[in-house]
Formats: sequence, structure tokens, C-alpha cells
Amino acid sequence: MKKSTQNLLLILSIASLFVFGLGLSFLYRKIDNNNKIAIDNNSNWQTEDHRRANIRALDRTLVRIAPERTILESHFATTSDVVPLLDTIEKLAPLVGAVVHVDSVSIVPDNSGVLVGVKSTGSFDSIYRFLTLLENSPYEIEFVAFDIHKAPDNKNSQWEASFQIKVLSFVP
Repeated sequence: MKKSTQNLLLILSIASLFVFGLGLSFLYRKIDNNNKIAIDNNSNWQTEDHRRANIRALDRTLVRIAPERTILESHFATTSDVVPLLDTIEKLAPLVGAVVHVDSVSIVPDNSGVLVGVKSTGSFDSIYRFLTLLENSPYEIEFVAFDIHKAPDNKNSQWEASFQIKVLSFVP
């Protein structure tokens, strides 16, 4: 009887060891799986945190460079805001003693620029200086057509110039 009790206890011990071993194996796999999920979540969290930090840094940079950005954007003419371009043209002429009149403004059909027709009167020197100021204006321009001649009915050396400018720094 004692031997059968010992055998029974041995069998129960081995069975419980097997059951506990299976339970331990099951729990180890669950813990390992949860650990992998936690590592993935931590990686995703750090990536998102890094992305948000970059966005905050970009926002701070945009606020810091706002004045320079405004100056840079003023060098480009847009369809919604051609007025500063025309104001620039009209403000340059009196600086050198020329009289200017903007004839026409039109957008190039392929949206590659804006065409501005300009007529100017004054001395040859003032018209020449006006053209030089236009070339050095903050806009990238190209002279498409140009005609300068002495006014026929004027005896005090007045010249007339008509030209067409294509503004290349144009954002449609």
C-alpha cells in the first residue's frame, strides 16, 4: 500500500509538474507577446512624439522668419495681387524724372508670367534710368517689346518710350 501511495504521489507530482510547465510556457509566451506589443507601441509613441516636436520647431521657425518671408513673397507677383507690381513700376519713374503710364496688364496664356504694357515720357536720360531701375527691381522681368523715339511735336528734347514687360517671377 505504501508503494502504491508513493507511485500515486509520484504520478501526481509528474502530472502537476507537466501542467505547471505547460502553464509556465503559456504565460511566458503571453508575456513575450505583450513585451513585443509594448516595444512596438513605445516605438510608435516615440515616432509620433518626434514628429510633433518637429512640427512645433517648424511652427517656431515660421514665426521667427515671418518678416523675411514677407519680404521674399513681395518679390513674386500673384494673380490676386498684381497691384504691388504696378505700384513699383509707377513709383520708380518719378525717382528719375520720367512720367509713366501703365497701358495694359494681361496674363500670358500658359501662365508663365504676366505682361505689362508701359508708356513713358521724359528726357532720354530719365527714360534710360527708369529702365535701369526696372531691371533692378525685385521682380524678375524680361523686356518683350521696346520702342523709344523722340516726341515729334516737342521742342524741349522729350522722348517717348513704350515697352512690354513680362514678369517672370509670377505665381499663378
